[in-house]
Amino acid sequence: MIAVRNLTHRYGDATAVDDVSLTVEDGSFVLLAGANGSGKTTLVRHFNGLLSPDEGTVEVNGRPVAEDLVAARTAVGMVFQDPRDGFVASTVRADVAFGPENLGLDRAEIRRRVESALEAVRMADRGDARIEELSGGERERVAIAGALAMEPDHLVLDEPFTGLDWPARTAVLDRLQHLRDSGTGVVVVTHDLRDVSALADRTVVMSDGRVELDATDPSPDRLRELGVRPPPETESESETARESRTTSESETATDDAPGRRANERR
Repeated sequence: MIAVRNLTHRYGDATAVDDVSLTVEDGSFVLLAGANGSGKTTLVRHFNGLLSPDEGTVEVNGRPVAEDLVAARTAVGMVFQDPRDGFVASTVRADVAFGPENLGLDRAEIRRRVESALEAVRMADRGDARIEELSGGERERVAIAGALAMEPDHLVLDEPFTGLDWPARTAVLDRLQHLRDSGTGVVVVTHDLRDVSALADRTVVMSDGRVELDATDPSPDRLRELGVRPPPETESESETARESRTTSESETATDDAPGRRANERR
């Protein structure tokens, strides 16, 4: 479990995260949403010690992150919004293998993890390609594969679907569902819930550095108020409701036309 308690982080005089408390249970799927600048990326960078809080604490599997950064970074895999931040090798297969190699695993296990991760993101045929030759979407998939190959207890992905085509998105979503079902905690940072809402156990929405919503079934209108685009199902439902209200108002206006008896008005 990831447990955040009263976390505050400042950049100079600006407070990016303001007294946030949050838990991510093993085997849960949490959407961390919010408009740009809401503090969500700053928050998750504390989960494995990439940032240190000015106030508050973060624990992973019952142990403070600050006490053992290596353990925290092994337990919490991170996929950055800009995949260029995480590449350490020149070819796809070598980059995905880098993390497992540093765990001291045997060659057969490393190979198994790498090939499984590449297959999961539809990059199995691109293992020998050079990173510099890849498109933006392919680089995103390699970054995700690198995190998958570590087989962490928790996986945090920051805007992971940017630049992915539909088959790649579907493949990644299938793997995330498998991870959740097998006990891995998954956190997806996003401003748009359309891709992943069906998998989520909870939706947490931040605004101005604070958690403004933590719900299992958030209202689409409330999501919009907080700068988050709802999933298409709720958008359709909301549109249907608006059409229904418009029809009702039109009928009411007709019923209230001159000559209609007062006791027949709605």
